[in-house]
Amino acid sequence: MLRLLLGLAVFLGGHSISVVAPAWRDRMAARLGVNAWRGLYSLFAALGLYLLVTGFAAARAAPVVLYVPPAWLHWLAVVLMVPVLPMLLAAYLPGRIRGALRHPMLVAIKTWALAHLLANGMLADVLLFGGFLAWAVAVRISLKRRPARPVPSAPAGRYNDLIAVAAGLALYAALLAGLHARLFGVAPLP
Repeated sequence: MLRLLLGLAVFLGGHSISVVAPAWRDRMAARLGVNAWRGLYSLFAALGLYLLVTGFAAARAAPVVLYVPPAWLHWLAVVLMVPVLPMLLAAYLPGRIRGALRHPMLVAIKTWALAHLLANGMLADVLLFGGFLAWAVAVRISLKRRPARPVPSAPAGRYNDLIAVAAGLALYAALLAGLHARLFGVAPLP
């Protein structure tokens, strides 16, 4: 469990630098150079992701049950997940979806985390998905008080929304068809 907590701290902490210390982030990027900063940031994020994945797997091996959700919440989670990947892709494909949601990646993360909290009641699940949900809410609130940084994305195009929806739904279908079970060891559909 300690590795999962450390992974959450490293991964979400690193992704919170622009929220809690934007001036420090800018000074470091200027001092090191933008590419060196991005390289260090990427290594830090990769370490956090590694700790998250291995810590979550280890915690699932010795599960601690906090609550047992009713079966219907599992199906609600499956439905809530439908727009998640299209919203995630829309963050990088400027179009109407991105314009309407303003921060589609944060909306996708919040929806993903909530859906998984509804369907899973183990301590590791609550820590992982609850941590991401709390982080996404905090970042969204902070964006109201600070200027958003530009997100690298594809050029604006009239088919971007269609691409985001079609590719996102195709990815979701692949996850339902067995990819989720292969990647994460849990089949979302019985």
